[in-house]
Amino acid sequence: MRTKEIQLSRIVNMEDPQSVLGEVRETVLMILSEFDFEALNRVFKDIVRLFQGEYPGYRKCTTEYHDLKHTTDAFLAMARLMHGAAVAGESLTRQQVNLGLICALMHDTGYIQTRDDDVGTGAKYALVDTRRSIAFMDTYLTDNAFSKEDFKGYPDILNCTGLDKTIDNIQFGSPDIEVLGKMLGTADLLGQMADRTYLEKLLFLFYEFREGGVLGFNNELDLLKKTIGFYAMARSRFANELGSMNEYMRYHFKARWGVDRDLYMEAIERNINYAKFLVENHQKDYRDHLRRDHKYSVEKIKEREKEGRKQKSR
Repeated sequence: MRTKEIQLSRIVNMEDPQSVLGEVRETVLMILSEFDFEALNRVFKDIVRLFQGEYPGYRKCTTEYHDLKHTTDAFLAMARLMHGAAVAGESLTRQQVNLGLICALMHDTGYIQTRDDDVGTGAKYALVDTRRSIAFMDTYLTDNAFSKEDFKGYPDILNCTGLDKTIDNIQFGSPDIEVLGKMLGTADLLGQMADRTYLEKLLFLFYEFREGGVLGFNNELDLLKKTIGFYAMARSRFANELGSMNEYMRYHFKARWGVDRDLYMEAIERNINYAKFLVENHQKDYRDHLRRDHKYSVEKIKEREKEGRKQKSR
């Protein structure tokens, strides 16, 4: 692939969790050439099992925006940020890399329902998902005999993914934890907004918001419109609360792929520009112009509409 043709969606098969793990491994080895992947591989396998409904005591993921791919998107973005930081001259230890990546894998486990929770979907936890993710990680570390000392500070790191959290108000235990938290908050936003099916998945996010009691969105189109403003908010959050960690992406892509560009921001801007096009030209038939992936079809969206009408009639 010629340098100018490189796009984020073309360099790794993001639909395949194992391909994502492979790229994370390659990236981590560029930070620490003798990294021990035993713990990371174990957690990755368990998180895939969790989202697929194969982890003891839990149901399969029932949210279609906050799904396994959303988690692996953030996971890879976190690895890339840490590598970019290392290229820029920042020092990262094995423990810090492990902690950051495992927190990325854990950050949305709060959407997964327990086996006996058969009411609605995990979207009902939208306002408390971070708290539930912290609780899941705490239980997981204990049940799997991980050293809590090695994972010190993980609640603060996970809290940085909550858009309701003011980062300046978090009392970080150390500067290292603060950096990892800001990286994960950045990776979470970059991963989802740069996804080539971001706009398609936003339609599902509307129904997650409605079930979870997240106010401020009248319908799918309203969410699409407000996503344009959300982009401006995200850029401000990157630069201010999250300490401009996103700037490390350019270092990563230059070292890993030989392109002196931030492929995440390029992908995000393509998505936002297309959202603007839809809002300006296709308010009545926007769904017909969101056809990038068969998984996010109009038929599935109509199912969510029917479910929503049933809930309102109860």
